[in-house]
Amino acid sequence: MLLIYEGILTVLQIKADGDVTIPARKLLDICRLLPSDSEIRFDMDSEKIKVSSGRGRYVLNTLPADNFPEFSKVDAKACIRLNAGKLKEGLDKTSFCIGNGDVRPYLNGLLLQIRNSKIKLVASDGFRLALYENDIGADAGQEASINIPRKAVGELSRLIDDPEADMELQISGNYIKVLYKNVEFSSKLIDAKYPDFSKAFSQLFLAPLLVDRLLLKEAVMRVSTLTNEKLKGIAFELGNKSLKLSTGNPEFDEAEEEISIDWSDSISIAFNAQYILDAINNIASDTAELIIPSNASACFLKEPGQTVISYLVMPMRL
Repeated sequence: MLLIYEGILTVLQIKADGDVTIPARKLLDICRLLPSDSEIRFDMDSEKIKVSSGRGRYVLNTLPADNFPEFSKVDAKACIRLNAGKLKEGLDKTSFCIGNGDVRPYLNGLLLQIRNSKIKLVASDGFRLALYENDIGADAGQEASINIPRKAVGELSRLIDDPEADMELQISGNYIKVLYKNVEFSSKLIDAKYPDFSKAFSQLFLAPLLVDRLLLKEAVMRVSTLTNEKLKGIAFELGNKSLKLSTGNPEFDEAEEEISIDWSDSISIAFNAQYILDAINNIASDTAELIIPSNASACFLKEPGQTVISYLVMPMRL
C-alpha cells in the first residue's frame, strides 16, 4: 500500500531542505500523545532524527529516502467517481467477514463491483458472507470488479472522514488508486477470481422469521457463555411458536433460553454464536429478519423491508 498526503502544515522555520524515511508508526504514537497545540522540532543528525516537543526528546533511526518503494505508474483502465460515505458504509458493514490468512487468496479480500449506478461489496471467510448493495446516484459510465486486500480495506475505511465528500477510484490492472480530498491511496489488488455466491440467494426459502433484535442478541450472548470454547456453537430449534436456543460444553454445562415467535414452520439448525452476533450488531433496526432455506443450508439476516445489507451464516454440527 502507498498513502500520499498533500496538505498544508504550518512550518515555523526551515534551516535546510531535504527528505528522509522515518518509522511512521513510532512517529504517529509520539505525535498523537502530545497536546494539540504543541510545536514539534525535527533535527537530522547523521542517520538519526531527533524529535523534540516541550521537554520531550525522541531519537529515531532513519533510512535514505531513495530506499522508499515506488508503485508502478500504470494508466488507469477505469476512473469512477462516487460518494465516499456510501463506500465507507459498505466497507464498515462487510469488512468483518473478510478471511484472515485463508489458503484461498480470494477470501482474504473484499469484492468491489461497480456497474451502471450500483455498487456491490462482498466479503466472506467461507463460513459467513456479508453483502452490501446500494445506488451511487449516477451512472458510473464504467464497470469494475476487483478484490481489495484486507489491510487495504481497513486503511481505506479509516481514511474516509467526510460522508458528504466525493472520491475517485482509478483502477489499472492489478492496482487501485483512490483520490480523496488531499490524499492519494494506492494498493495492489488480489489477483484471484471471487467465487460466484449468487446461487446462495436463489433457493427455496421458508417463511421469514421476524424477531426483536435486542431480545435475540441478549439471549444469544447469555447462552453463548456456556458454549464449547473452540466451536462456539448454539442450536436454534424453531417450532410451536417458539425459538429455543441451547448449548453445552465438555464440562457438561448447559444453557437454554426460549423466545416467543410468530412462525409456523419447524426446523433445527446450529450456528457459531459469534457469527450470529456479528450480523445482529450490524443490523440497525429494532427487528431482525431471519430467512432460512428449506434445506437448512444457511441463515440470512437482514433488516425487514430493506435490500442494502444482507448477512449469510453457514450452519455447523454440534
